[in-house]
Amino acid sequence: MAIWFWYAVLAAVLYGAHQIFTRLASEHIGDGVGGFVVEGVATLTILAYLGVLWFSGRWEQKFTWVGFNYSALTGICVGAGTVAFFLLFQRGGPLSAVPAILAGGAAIMAVAGIVFFHEPASWQRMLGVVLALSGLFLLRL
Repeated sequence: MAIWFWYAVLAAVLYGAHQIFTRLASEHIGDGVGGFVVEGVATLTILAYLGVLWFSGRWEQKFTWVGFNYSALTGICVGAGTVAFFLLFQRGGPLSAVPAILAGGAAIMAVAGIVFFHEPASWQRMLGVVLALSGLFLLRL
């Protein structure tokens, strides 16, 4: 199995736990403050990771302004998305809705992969997009 698969499993577990903890926190903290705590602790976690790389002599971090700008846009999306999840939970949205919401995001990513990055548009991938969007639509019922 490809090494990236295990990183995918780890990311899925961490992002799943992320939403569970956001749901638990949303009853006890404001959306803006909660989002700030989430992103602040995330920043410290990444800073610790960079420190490990630096002090272990495994620093291979490149930097370009294009990369910086795209990373900044990513940060805006993550920050706003975190606040949106806090608001969703504070307004009574169920934790069970999160997989369909994330599947909607996955559908957006799949379409972007096909359109902008010229990834193959197999019938399985397109069916996945349709099913993901259907799940998101079904949330409102």
